[in-house]
Amino acid sequence: MEGPHTNAAAKARGLATRVSDSFSLVPSKAETEAVELCRFLDQTDGLARSEQLFDSLSDFALNFGCPWVAYRPLKPNHKFSTPTRCSQKAMLNYPDEWLKRYSEMDYDRIDPIINKSRKRVRAFRWSEVYSDASTTKIERLVLDEAASFGLRSGISVPMHGPESSFAVMSFAKPSEFEFDNRTITYLQLAALHFHSKVATVDSSCAVGTPSLSLREKECISWVARGKSSWDIGTILGISHNTVDFHVKNAMQKLDVTSRIVAAMKAVDFGIIEL
Repeated sequence: MEGPHTNAAAKARGLATRVSDSFSLVPSKAETEAVELCRFLDQTDGLARSEQLFDSLSDFALNFGCPWVAYRPLKPNHKFSTPTRCSQKAMLNYPDEWLKRYSEMDYDRIDPIINKSRKRVRAFRWSEVYSDASTTKIERLVLDEAASFGLRSGISVPMHGPESSFAVMSFAKPSEFEFDNRTITYLQLAALHFHSKVATVDSSCAVGTPSLSLREKECISWVARGKSSWDIGTILGISHNTVDFHVKNAMQKLDVTSRIVAAMKAVDFGIIEL
């Protein structure tokens, strides 16, 4: 039989549980994400190179399940901008297989993410573009193929600048679960901060355009067109081992570990043209 003292004890335990919950030492998901954003903002203050900023941004994006990030400065009606400063480099860590396919198919001409970014000012989900009535069948094909390479969902942040120039920051993940509004807000803030910091850091940097030999330029130019080392060797009349040698040298000079990214970087620097 329960008496008044038993009821009082139960109420006390209930109150203690509620108080304990209110002062829980385990942060919520929202609190954790906010802390990570603050950490990212603090970390970037001490970074002096755009590559370091990109690495920091990539680490931040992992907190939201996004292993892939792409930053691409563009100009009106052009593919990638032709930079005169190191601040105008494209930086991305997409899968090499997808980058090769993208280059081979010349998808930058029909990429719906780029096309929609020109007309938008806020972050948007890729799914919104896919379901948009104005998106063509061939544009949806680009998103379908991206998904087949693991980039199943993503968001993009348009960042418009002077003289109609702009950049696009994209975050992608292998999961098909949609990005919630809070996540989009955090990623958009991080993208805008990155974009601002890159302009500030690289506007005063002294890094010049890498110098590639004529043969290195030829090999990288064909890599940018989606050709294999064997194909390039046949075209240039040299062995595929020699092609690999020149491509690796170019990668080293461009400070990248992927031949596809080396080709894209060479385009950004104006070293080669497509």
